Amino acid sequence: MKERLSSRAKKISPSVTLAINAKAKQMTASGVDVISFGVGEPDFDTPAHIRQAGIDAINSGFTRYTAAAGIAELKQAICAKFERDNGLTYTPDQIVVSNGAKHSLYNALQVLVEDGDEVLIPVPYWVSYTEMVKLAGATPVFVETTEANDFKLRVADLEAAVTNKTRVLMLNSPSNPTGMVYGKDELKAIAEFCLKHNLFVISDEIYEELVYDGAKHYSIATVEPKMQDMAVIVNGMSKAYAMTGWRIGYTASHIDIAKAMSSMQSHATSNPNSIAQKASVVGLNGPKDPIYAMVGEFSKRREFMVERVNEISGLSCRKPQGAFYVMANVQELIGKNIGGEVIKDDLQLAALLLEKAHVAVVPGTAFGASGFMRLSYATSMEKIKEGLDRIDHFING
Repeated sequence: MKERLSSRAKKISPSVTLAINAKAKQMTASGVDVISFGVGEPDFDTPAHIRQAGIDAINSGFTRYTAAAGIAELKQAICAKFERDNGLTYTPDQIVVSNGAKHSLYNALQVLVEDGDEVLIPVPYWVSYTEMVKLAGATPVFVETTEANDFKLRVADLEAAVTNKTRVLMLNSPSNPTGMVYGKDELKAIAEFCLKHNLFVISDEIYEELVYDGAKHYSIATVEPKMQDMAVIVNGMSKAYAMTGWRIGYTASHIDIAKAMSSMQSHATSNPNSIAQKASVVGLNGPKDPIYAMVGEFSKRREFMVERVNEISGLSCRKPQGAFYVMANVQELIGKNIGGEVIKDDLQLAALLLEKAHVAVVPGTAFGASGFMRLSYATSMEKIKEGLDRIDHFING
């Protein structure tokens, strides 16, 4: 049967993060005490006023189809959010509400690239970018970054990668998996590069609210207004509002791009969840106190994790400015005998940590960055302490 699958399906690689999470859950179900640093999901409850809005939507009978690209009330709330938080002006017909930010990213690529086009992807990258690009018929072109430069793109490296087939740059700030945040001047330089080469930018800003140490999130369309027509801004409710399972993402873009995405979505999935849309209106229009409280707790965990990782012999990391991940450098461990095995790469190390130390991490290879592993601090301080102690004990005895 496998040989009869489409070439499109055969090109897709399974998600390493989901595979690790599935194995960790399987081990937990069998009675093993696994601590997971693998999942990119806030461990906080959805705020009470948002949950209540969902309940109210159900009780009022708001359970039927809506417009494919989202209800007017939510689109208006999204426009107000962009004006308030980003200084960007959009009209409701430029907004497309989808089934999570991942769906929004998928829609954008489907309408912006053709077979044979190239898409620039910074390394390390979120695991689904490459697969989405391939599903759209395009070719991912990887642009390497360095840890010494906080894993940020340099225009010189972009210039070396661009060709006459390049159509889109994927941009992610704050970043998954590195937690880095682009500054205003850095985004301005990238915007000038994109304008010079007439490139679209798909700007993944899902971690916008999760920034620390006075860092500020900027949208590329904010720092360079000329980019607004060339940028698809992607955001959603999952991370900042602890609404991962509610599946609401959204885009803001040029009207022609928005209409194309809306039309495509109408045939692919129809509307996003009606109840979650109503709840999202309340989330966007409501107080940000729950977000601030969550960010404050993440900041404490981040401080501890960075300090503790750098205490462990063989590991090191830089302090991230955003999201809830630490990218730990494990290159010193390659070639060493640990747990009775010679470590060949980060994939083997991650497998051993799960099997023998009962700690789930994501190997850097999943993000195109061998020699690293991603640790999520979207879990309790107690589990962070215990998990890092287990890693230290396994590595150093």
